[in-house]
Amino acid sequence: MIAAVVRVEVTARTDLGKTGYEQIVGRLHYEIDPALPGNAIIADVGLAPANAAGRVSFSSDLRLLKPRDAARSNGAAWFEIPNRGGKASLPAAMMQQGFTLVNVGWEFDVSDKKDALRLEVPRAKNKDGSPIRGVVSAQFTPDKKSEEVSFSDLIEYPPVDIKGPGSKLIVRTQAAFPGGAEVPRAKWRFSNNRLHLDGGFVPGRTYELFYLSEAPPVAGLGYAAIRDAVAWLKHDATSLAPVKQAYAFGSSQCGRFLRDFVYLGFNTDEQNRMALDGVMAHVAGGGRLVLNQRWATPRDLASFHTASYPFADSAQRDPISGQSEGVIDNPRVKHAPKIFYTNTAAEYWGGGRVAALTHTNVEGTRDIPFPDNVRSYFFAGTSHGPAPFPPTATAKDGLLADPINASATVNALRWAMHRWVAEGTAPPPSVYPKLSDGTLTPVAEIRFPKVPGITAPKTVKAGGRVRNPQLPDGAGEGTGLPLLVPQVDTDGNDLGGILMPDLAVPLGTAAGWVFRPKSTGSPHELVMLRGAWVPLAPTQAQREKMNDPRPSLEERYASKDEFMAKVKAAIKKLIKQRLMLDDDLEPQLKQAGERWDWVVRQPAR
Repeated sequence: MIAAVVRVEVTARTDLGKTGYEQIVGRLHYEIDPALPGNAIIADVGLAPANAAGRVSFSSDLRLLKPRDAARSNGAAWFEIPNRGGKASLPAAMMQQGFTLVNVGWEFDVSDKKDALRLEVPRAKNKDGSPIRGVVSAQFTPDKKSEEVSFSDLIEYPPVDIKGPGSKLIVRTQAAFPGGAEVPRAKWRFSNNRLHLDGGFVPGRTYELFYLSEAPPVAGLGYAAIRDAVAWLKHDATSLAPVKQAYAFGSSQCGRFLRDFVYLGFNTDEQNRMALDGVMAHVAGGGRLVLNQRWATPRDLASFHTASYPFADSAQRDPISGQSEGVIDNPRVKHAPKIFYTNTAAEYWGGGRVAALTHTNVEGTRDIPFPDNVRSYFFAGTSHGPAPFPPTATAKDGLLADPINASATVNALRWAMHRWVAEGTAPPPSVYPKLSDGTLTPVAEIRFPKVPGITAPKTVKAGGRVRNPQLPDGAGEGTGLPLLVPQVDTDGNDLGGILMPDLAVPLGTAAGWVFRPKSTGSPHELVMLRGAWVPLAPTQAQREKMNDPRPSLEERYASKDEFMAKVKAAIKKLIKQRLMLDDDLEPQLKQAGERWDWVVRQPAR
């Protein structure tokens, strides 16, 4: 007998009124056979407590939104992978199209707060029943001086003996590289998830705390939770919203989760069927989530701790380890879904995400194609998450945050994914920078202009590989990663990507990277996954006063009307390319007009 979802617990049903939807909240209870090949890959599953039938039990929170009238359903569901336990909702246009939304908890270390979506998993023990012990660690980079910080990344790993030999605090000046100096033990204390340092933490330095803990959770069960929830929804008689197709959208941490989900073979369910028909891994870059291992810390922001070989979908020989694997080209992957990768400039530049390695060889010296079931879309001039408008700076001496927003295109691509799976309609062609046409370049060769206030980024480093726990040698842990980034035009704006109207008809320079302000320490380091925006001068006189090489607004556009006409043409081009929807035209035009007015009103600098 094969078991997966064995019980569904419904705790609340809510009518969502005029939307025509119903919300169902509850819990899914699972049992899996740890000996099955698709489950045996889960780290420590063989050391988890088993029931009388020899199966491992666990459970996850469930939130489901479905049309009240089954006739309104289009037969497809979006699994919105929760980011650190948060809820997600479908865009209004997706609800109008009749999609079902599913949130399932997959993460064991979510804080215990109201409405958080959490996974409850067993703890592993040694075969003799004794506790498993090991050293855990997590890092942080403060922006201001303080003597005490909250340290929630290790909340599920209480120390066994914080004064014991496994405990240490390391400080280093570069986040991307290991090593550093050990802080004298007498100067720091850790209690109730708060870390105290006599004399205070230095802004911009990276600190990493280590200590001994015990009883590791079987964290990789999070992958099985999603896999089996999909199988339940699509095939089980107890399904609360039967559908024919299921897709998953995951952003950042959750996009990396989906890349690892596919890589580890979890898209084949326990009855050898395809689980997810389509996957959208958003702002994941070339990283995966380091979840399926002992002492996993998935809630960590994972600065420079995401990218392990393999990076690309197709198998590429690794000259460091001698291995040859791909994310979907390896023996575990029996059912590869259709895949969209959507990345911003930040995933090419920062945090060790190395997005370019998804479409180059391992050395980063030549382009490679994506498989037929994969598309990749790069949003030029965008950062990991768009800043609100009007933009502000994170510090008085910092640059304005990057407000370029690609959400409309992401939503259009959701519809394209459904049509690709359900109707066989090919999606828009991939759009990403390439070495072959000069739109992708080693960072040292970027031609960034002398934009006022921005330091040229030619010395930025990508950091090193993290260990791949699935490969015997870890596949070159610590080996330096090549950093390939989008080349830029004379304004400093990215080439080789999809141009949002803000960039197609520019009002400024948008970078998917930004150095830390001096006031926050370590100005040689990038702010984690953030970008900057430097508006153009409204007039030629203002431009010349600032020694700005970029033509001003009055030198580019005869009037606001001319600017708006060009924006309208850019939006219509995106709609024709199926990278925006017809309904996006008016909101995008309104946004462009407001941004023009704001830039024109800016005082001379």
